[in-house]
Amino acid sequence: MSQFFISILIILIGGFLSLVLSQHVKLAKSVAVFSISAGCLWGLIDVVTKLLQSVSGAAAFKFLNVFSLSFQIDGLSAFFLTAIFAICLLATIYSFHYMDHDQSSVKITANYFFYSLLIISMALVVTASNIITFMLSWEIMSLSSFFLVIYNHHSAENRKAGFLYFVFSHVGAMFIFAAFGIIYGYTGSFGFGSMESLPEIAKILVFIFTFIGFGSKAGVFPFHIWLPHAHPAAPSHISAVMSGVMIKTGIYGILRIYMLLDFHTPLFGNIVLVFGAISGVLGVVYALGQHDLKRLLAYHSVENIGIILIGLGIGMIGVSSGNPLMAVLGFSGGILHVLNHSIFKSLLFMGAGMVLHKTGSRSIDALGGLIKSMKITGTTFIIGSLAISGLPPFNGFVGEFLIYIGSFKGVALENWAFAMSIFAIISLAVIGGLALACFTKVVGVVFQGEPRTKAAENVDEKGSTMLTSMIILAGACTIIGIFPSVFIQMSIKAVSSLGLGLSSVPFAPFEQMASNITHSALIFLVVVLFVIAVRSFFYRGKIVTKSGTWGCGFTQPTVKMQYTGSSYASFILDFFKPVAPLEEDHPKITGRFPEKTHYKSHVNDIAELHMGTIIVRPILFLFDKLRWIQHGDIHLYIGYILLAIVLLLFFI
Repeated sequence: MSQFFISILIILIGGFLSLVLSQHVKLAKSVAVFSISAGCLWGLIDVVTKLLQSVSGAAAFKFLNVFSLSFQIDGLSAFFLTAIFAICLLATIYSFHYMDHDQSSVKITANYFFYSLLIISMALVVTASNIITFMLSWEIMSLSSFFLVIYNHHSAENRKAGFLYFVFSHVGAMFIFAAFGIIYGYTGSFGFGSMESLPEIAKILVFIFTFIGFGSKAGVFPFHIWLPHAHPAAPSHISAVMSGVMIKTGIYGILRIYMLLDFHTPLFGNIVLVFGAISGVLGVVYALGQHDLKRLLAYHSVENIGIILIGLGIGMIGVSSGNPLMAVLGFSGGILHVLNHSIFKSLLFMGAGMVLHKTGSRSIDALGGLIKSMKITGTTFIIGSLAISGLPPFNGFVGEFLIYIGSFKGVALENWAFAMSIFAIISLAVIGGLALACFTKVVGVVFQGEPRTKAAENVDEKGSTMLTSMIILAGACTIIGIFPSVFIQMSIKAVSSLGLGLSSVPFAPFEQMASNITHSALIFLVVVLFVIAVRSFFYRGKIVTKSGTWGCGFTQPTVKMQYTGSSYASFILDFFKPVAPLEEDHPKITGRFPEKTHYKSHVNDIAELHMGTIIVRPILFLFDKLRWIQHGDIHLYIGYILLAIVLLLFFI
């Protein structure tokens, strides 16, 4: 693992030097970007080589001469590291010009320092091989990302987002601590390898507690409340990393614990699949109702985490039902979607960052017509939109296709396995349709039509490093979609490392089927592009004029007559009113000569709406009643400590 630690060291040096050189912000930024990018590239080459060659590695160090910090890279770790290093490399390159708009040298250099810590901690989380190492890395990841979320700390909204993220991160960590406490209580060991010796009831408790803890980090409904607040608050390259790879550490944790417990009850698969389906459907429904571009993309992270969990749930049900082909298809589809989502979601956040950088606005209804002046941004954003909607020949289709096939393999089973397979198929179909509607809205309102406000007029897309990262990600969406075989094999190697005895399952026919579909879609796309090229050829040299279209009787049509995001999505949101209640503010128009009016709408997230009433307020009430304990008397505080020591002696 020496190459892995060298890459970690290079990244750390880049972050540290950014602080040292804070008085010379341009130099600090250049050094940080170069060093962090070099470290990510070094690590990416190393882990991809290990994954393709099925090479594993391990290392251990003494910590405080008491604990051992242990690390291990297997197929699963290598796959997640591939996503981490690849996305962080491109996000670092993107940040070079994105950070130009901020004049505060301290904020910029601190951002790169905490960013380097975030990359390192994510890499250490997915390689940790004992409890101490894992929780230490997990806490560094949570704290460093918290400081990145509150980058614009002068804004009350950003401080609130950071506080919410901090709370959910540590509540989730407490559930993980509780699970690890159960493990240590039964085994007396900090190692992960002893989990399979736990009694069945302990294994069930460990899985449920870790699912809540890791689900909070992943943004699983209803533990996702922090996510639509934190992702828009952070700088766009940080949003890309948090949404693209950081929340996937929660998925890694769920998979790793499932593997280590070695307890294949149908209960685990049912829990994961149900929460996945709910997260997927409600995530995209709430995204449809958003007016903030980055907040909309944040809710789509909830949706795609749902798709990944559906795949993992299908895999777990396949294992418990003795259907290895269903298991391989579900697991490989879910794991491959981890990589695919990291690519197209990072692309979309970077596109949104370019829009924000040039227009100063995240409001969907304040934009319009941007593709005319931001052709590269608009084109790459459309590619990302097609990929996230699961359409061939782009990468989002491949993982979802494998999950679909795995679900259909479960239709032949009996009882609950049959019902859950049908539930997965219906959920995926609903999610895909709603995602397509949502991104039709985004592309249509933001990039097409005419500018709705001054902010969208006379914009450019200068910033070569930003465009470079977006073009590479758009290319990756296309390449994985057209030539999926290598990437499917990578996901199968990750599945093989789970130790479920699935490596001998014949998978080639389904791999070929996915390739055939994407190639057919590619042929269709080539034909469309050929027709466009022929049309352009015959129109060359001809005079093209502009004139107004028929205004339906209006002699002076305005940009306000265009569809808004709210009007476009209203008929879909009406159907989901029970789970997505809509608040509207529009005074009635009265009189022969009515005054200027307005219309505002807001879709409520039922988890956020009711969690305050059901959980937060009772807890605050309880703690308010216990406020008398904190009274400032040092003598009683010493008494509390002595009482705690006496009570602990009874348990030692």
